[in-house]
Amino acid sequence: MPNHLINEKSLYLRQHANNPVDWYPWGEEALAKAKEEDKPLLISIGYSSCHWCHVMEHESFEDEYIAGLMNEHFVCIKVDREERPDIDQIYMEAVQMIAQHGGWPLNVFCLPDGRPFFGGTYFPPEDRQNGMVPWPQALIRVIDFYKKNRDQLEENANTIIKNLLASNAPIGESVGVIDKTTLEQAAVEFARRHDDQFGGFGQAPKFPPSMALNFLLQARESIFESAKKEPGKKQEYDRIDEVIETTLKAMAHGGLFDQIGGGFARYSVDRYWLIPHFEKMLYDNGLLLDIYAKAWTTYRNPLYKVLVEETVTWALREMKSDGDGFYSAFDADSEGEEGKFYVWKPAEIKEVLGEDRGTEFCKVYSITEAGNFEHGFSNPALTEADFSTRESFKDAREQLYEHRAKRVWPGLDKKQLTSWNSLLIRGLAEAGFALDRKDIFDTAKDAADFIWENLRFENNRLHSVYYNEASLNGYLDDYAYHAEALLSILAYVDFYYPGESETYLTRCQAIAKSSIDHFKDEQSAGYFFTSNDHESLIARKKEWWDNATPSGNASLLNVFSCLYCLTADPVYQEELAILREGYSGLIARNPHGVPHALAAMIADQNGIEVIKAKDVDNLDQLPDLLRKLPWRRRFTVISNAENQPPGYQRCIGTLCLQPVFEPTQLYQ
Repeated sequence: MPNHLINEKSLYLRQHANNPVDWYPWGEEALAKAKEEDKPLLISIGYSSCHWCHVMEHESFEDEYIAGLMNEHFVCIKVDREERPDIDQIYMEAVQMIAQHGGWPLNVFCLPDGRPFFGGTYFPPEDRQNGMVPWPQALIRVIDFYKKNRDQLEENANTIIKNLLASNAPIGESVGVIDKTTLEQAAVEFARRHDDQFGGFGQAPKFPPSMALNFLLQARESIFESAKKEPGKKQEYDRIDEVIETTLKAMAHGGLFDQIGGGFARYSVDRYWLIPHFEKMLYDNGLLLDIYAKAWTTYRNPLYKVLVEETVTWALREMKSDGDGFYSAFDADSEGEEGKFYVWKPAEIKEVLGEDRGTEFCKVYSITEAGNFEHGFSNPALTEADFSTRESFKDAREQLYEHRAKRVWPGLDKKQLTSWNSLLIRGLAEAGFALDRKDIFDTAKDAADFIWENLRFENNRLHSVYYNEASLNGYLDDYAYHAEALLSILAYVDFYYPGESETYLTRCQAIAKSSIDHFKDEQSAGYFFTSNDHESLIARKKEWWDNATPSGNASLLNVFSCLYCLTADPVYQEELAILREGYSGLIARNPHGVPHALAAMIADQNGIEVIKAKDVDNLDQLPDLLRKLPWRRRFTVISNAENQPPGYQRCIGTLCLQPVFEPTQLYQ
């Protein structure tokens, strides 16, 4: 018999709708039931493409005995973390305090009012002699403790709430003034932690470090300028390039990238980028599109260009909705097995390509009889460094894609999120311009227009989720990421649609104003994750650190610095100064946790570039010139302001140079 999730729109919740657990969605009904019956809440959080969420469901939540324990002693709530990142954020931080680690599935035990007192991630159904507490045993312990030691649980819960609120304030000794030297030192520290052998940072598991690479890409400009005065800085400049290129090439060659169908998986379980956790998330691909497009502009490596093209092809082919938005994620599993859709054996390759061509393909893409994955299967990874070798197998990859398409596909989560769509829009806009592909840029523009027309409501507020209609109050990430996406469109739109930069500037300012009006902490630095008219939760949180996606506060740093250079409105300068101050202690404590903020700050330090064009008839000559320059945050806008002189005027930060009339004169 279905439980209370049967009519939910979320795919993740519907996946649990026929569990014997009497799941409720998050809402007043479940919370009121817990208070009325004086039962603890069991809040279980995950997402539709999460492999270990599926494992725990099959092992425990489909088990009649375990479900009976849960139903008798708890009010059980299922939460889709992608729908409700506000709830996930609170309970994830609580579990990290309790268990010293976090992840999904996230299982949290709370008092009837929602205050957490215990929790963890995955629990096995029985004792496997690995130190992990079995789920039934955890349930029984909590039940017993709740009955006998309620006062102690109240005390624990109150302490957790205090710590949750305390973490809103940036802590750590301030670095003082965040100047060019501070930011360059942070870049050097990032480079020091790089894995020079295999790329990326740290050991396994490895996540694609898009934001760190974006920071380093912008830091190289600053270090290059410093090297002109200090010859010793030349070594640091070369080192930055080495780190960026080593990691980009490693991810491009490895199994993290779907060598057959395009697009990137969530993360690599090993140090070598070989075997991923096979789920594909829209946000990762948006962030990676962005950095590979910028790297193509900067380094002109053809590998980066085709990675962008193939990722765009994947997004349009497999993630595009019937409208102009994009879906959220592909599952890691198909037919109950992780990665089954993506892996191969040599015999199947040869069956599709023929004996000789198949043998060559297997050699180049690491597909062996022994296998590099489970049960003798291999996940394709490119071993040949020569780009022409990769290109020579383009037809083979297309044949294999058509063959693979006949397999049972992983599940597709069709929710459309404002925040994740905005990250993809930013990547598409940068890719469209960098590759001189108006069709890609138009896709970004259309998706941004879709959000503006379908996910915006009165007073330029945003909804968070679209299921054929908009729902849920938007979070800070929705506003901040969308403003960044609008800035990337604004940067190039006048090349394709002269005069439309004003439209996207107006929209960006409107979103920035809504952010200030509804998310700003009036008592301290920073912006809350939820708006001032959001549902009341046990804590109103701020997010300073970047995770898989940038923190909203870091994104706003970029938004305010760009808007100030575009408009000279002092409001943006004031907001930027307050936010920068909030990051001072965080940079001193752990710069590796705030790369998106560092990127915004060093871009501002380098000077946001704005090229203003008035009464010119050769604007079409400028794009090719700009594409030959290393990437930097640069806007080209047609201005008809009365006080704007005719010609091309290049402004860097607050310094505007004399106008010129030929694009080639701008950089002489």
